[in-house]
Amino acid sequence: MTTGIDARLERIGTDGSYVIVPMDHGITMGAVQGLKDIESTIDGVTSGGADAVLTQKGIAPRVHENKNGKGYIVHLNGSTTIGPDENDKRVTGTVEEAIRVGADAVSFHINVGSDHEPDQLTQLSEVTETAERFGMPVLAMAYARGPGVDPEDPEALGHAVRLAEELGADIVKTGYSGDADSFQHVVESTRLPVVIAGGSKGTDRETIEMVRGVMDAGGAGVSMGRSIFQHDDPEAIARAVAGVVHHDLSTDDALAEAGLALEA
Repeated sequence: MTTGIDARLERIGTDGSYVIVPMDHGITMGAVQGLKDIESTIDGVTSGGADAVLTQKGIAPRVHENKNGKGYIVHLNGSTTIGPDENDKRVTGTVEEAIRVGADAVSFHINVGSDHEPDQLTQLSEVTETAERFGMPVLAMAYARGPGVDPEDPEALGHAVRLAEELGADIVKTGYSGDADSFQHVVESTRLPVVIAGGSKGTDRETIEMVRGVMDAGGAGVSMGRSIFQHDDPEAIARAVAGVVHHDLSTDDALAEAGLALEA
């Protein structure tokens, strides 16, 4: 860890915990709800308590004036839902490009267990080597995905997060195993801060209960996209998530303080 990496980690988190809102889905899914007017969404989620937002490099001009002084992460690979294989993430940017567009960190996606794992292993290793030279933190999005792989299996998720540490990442994002007890194994598989993906949008209670489970397991927060940016009120749901991650609120208290309904 270098001084530069430490300093930049502070820009994308709060006291070692993280509420990151990835909005790189435009390359994957197109201009879906929440991404057409991405400026308003960025303003809303950062006003609500998100520590950082994440996009592909080309969206950088739409980020900086709307992020309310919060952190910015540039994602360096991607794929589309209409292509032949969504798991085949291809390189879309470099660490140097991320620096030029004002990023505080970079991220890279790897599908552990997929047919594309070998190439992605090599590419993530190259990213971490370059990033270390520039003092840039790397968020590895390490998922358990591939033929015969259960994406919620704690053993597979534990392998994925450990792989990220072995390859030199500074933070690791992965899927959620479904409950705090099983996710504790995932957290204990690495010394890196572990944050979870949100996946498809669920109810507000489902979202916040998942966040609560991650924190109870010793996780470091979330890197949650659609559950936040596709919400009818992105600012409110970001506030609820941040209430759990940064203020240790219960599910009910987080929902109530954010002004969201306490549905069953």
